[in-house]
Amino acid sequence: MLNCLQSWPEPVVRVQSLVDSGIRAIPQRYVKPQSHRPAGTSSGSATNVNIPVIDFQDVFSDNQSLRLDALKRVSSACREWGFFQVINHGVSHELMQRTREVWREFFNLPMEVKEEYANSPCTYEGYGSRLGVEKDACLDWSDYFFLNYMPTSLLDKNKWPAIPASCRELVSEYGKQVVELGGKLMKVFSTNLGLEEDYLIKAFGGEDNVGACVRANSYPKCPQPELTLGLSSHSDPGGMTILLPDENVAGLQVLKGGSWITVKPVPNAFVINIGDQIQVLSNAIYKSVEHRVIVNSAQDRVSLAFFYNPKGDMLIEPCKQLVTKDRPALYPPMTYNEYRLYIRTKGPRGKQQVESLRTSR
Repeated sequence: MLNCLQSWPEPVVRVQSLVDSGIRAIPQRYVKPQSHRPAGTSSGSATNVNIPVIDFQDVFSDNQSLRLDALKRVSSACREWGFFQVINHGVSHELMQRTREVWREFFNLPMEVKEEYANSPCTYEGYGSRLGVEKDACLDWSDYFFLNYMPTSLLDKNKWPAIPASCRELVSEYGKQVVELGGKLMKVFSTNLGLEEDYLIKAFGGEDNVGACVRANSYPKCPQPELTLGLSSHSDPGGMTILLPDENVAGLQVLKGGSWITVKPVPNAFVINIGDQIQVLSNAIYKSVEHRVIVNSAQDRVSLAFFYNPKGDMLIEPCKQLVTKDRPALYPPMTYNEYRLYIRTKGPRGKQQVESLRTSR
């Protein structure tokens, strides 16, 4: 994919280097249009609202009433929010904290060390500072490190940071435990949709072939946070995202009823959100939801997004059991490799891609 795009259209500037230079005003390239700025929205109008929080161990409870209630809450969150937080999810809390902190250490390394892992738009794997390859695009206030985890044919640990020394080992174990959680969530989603428990996992290529990848996000403190975003509004193009947020400072915002709601991280919880591929497979019973990231002038933020995606060459289309005369298939068949080419080319742009597919029919 994108073999013809071996380099970025213009020199890449690291956001951290801008901060380190002591600037007091952000470059024009990072200034968002008025309607897209945090100060120009209702982002603070729903401060007492939070996305649903679900105790995941209840889903597997021997208590039938407790289990059914938990399944119902997951179903409601997928239909009404597209987002929820899970606690008691089975992933080691210590591992979560150590993995997030090792990435914080990486982003604090000298720039020349990080530049050894500079990425290209061919695969995006490595140290990056922009999404999309359009020249003169308005940029987000963030740096990141993207790496492949599954399938094993794409895994190359030599592309993972060798410093800090514990990084590769932690990411490997973290990925193993999060993939297991992802598989459990997929079974719950299938069950709630009235499908065979393993339907969605098979649609993704099977447990050993899912397209899992990781993006560690760095959002440096910003001298003018009211003018920019850490990550522009978008829905995730993949299947499902399992996000480990920064517990010290909130930044993720979810669009709900026309208002931007700031997610309040729960200690040792993951934020789960539905991606475009599950929206397609469920024939829009479950919907991906626009979200974005705001920045602040006081603190850096680090989060870790784990993307649980279909195998790249799997053909994704609405499940036949969910297609009826009254609800025909809303999306044409398309492989995930074909689908994600859009965001890799144009960068995050709301829900333009999945909605354009739907309205074109």
